[in-house]
Amino acid sequence: MTGRSLDALSIYLVPGRTTRPADAIAEAGDADEVGFGGVYISERLDLKEAGAVCGAVVGATRRVRVGTAVIHQSTRHPLTIAALAATLQSMSDGRFCLGLGRGLGALAPSLGAPPPTLAGLEHLATVLRRLWRGERISESGPAGTFKGLRFTDVPVHPPPPVYLGTIGPKGLALAGRAFDGVILHPFLTADAVARSQAIVRTAAEEAGRDPARVRVISTLVAAPDLTPERTDLAVRARAVSYFQVRGLGEQLVAWNGWNPADLDALRAHPSLSGTGIADTAMTRDRLVAAAR
Repeated sequence: MTGRSLDALSIYLVPGRTTRPADAIAEAGDADEVGFGGVYISERLDLKEAGAVCGAVVGATRRVRVGTAVIHQSTRHPLTIAALAATLQSMSDGRFCLGLGRGLGALAPSLGAPPPTLAGLEHLATVLRRLWRGERISESGPAGTFKGLRFTDVPVHPPPPVYLGTIGPKGLALAGRAFDGVILHPFLTADAVARSQAIVRTAAEEAGRDPARVRVISTLVAAPDLTPERTDLAVRARAVSYFQVRGLGEQLVAWNGWNPADLDALRAHPSLSGTGIADTAMTRDRLVAAAR
């Protein structure tokens, strides 16, 4: 694939857990040279803080788009998110895209933060865009209470696109109504992807927006040319790390139209007993047995 067809493809850098976040720099350079359209960084709140990694990646690339997929509403003040995005947009000469989500809901109690909500994300998106336009914001809403919140220095670049990472119909409709695009979950069936896209497009049209201008990003976890053992770690164990999470697993199973009993059987596997959130308690190799 070359030219425009390859530009439509993006890749994740250092996906999942890592103790080597600097590997993203070389991976991004390869993606830039080969011709991928974009690179994305998912965030972990230990050794993969997305703003730091994106800054390094922006400095190591010249053409490729650089984005977060995703950072979370509860982990930063809206002004900090706005500053992170505006700074990266300026450093990259307009190549940054901001992916937001509420996937840290299960960790909200440990953060001492309120659970993220769709209403909060919608309010946050409006606050970010107004800050980038140079407005002074004094209001109360789901994303916070502000009195004279503003940017002192208004960005000279166009604002970065703001994408929403979400699964269910309400979140998809919000993406179509109020965001520049949506980032779909990697473990959806083809039918679920098609239904998701239809909801986004319909919501955009009903809101008086051009549906074709709302970007739909479908994520696929793949392991081309890897051994069966590496494929277990890259794909199957990664799937377990999502489906094992309470609430998220149910949402994925329901949206895919799968049998909930299969999810119960997965979670009952001896290797997952009493682990809490497996992705933070276990290394990927320990999830392979349950994946089978």
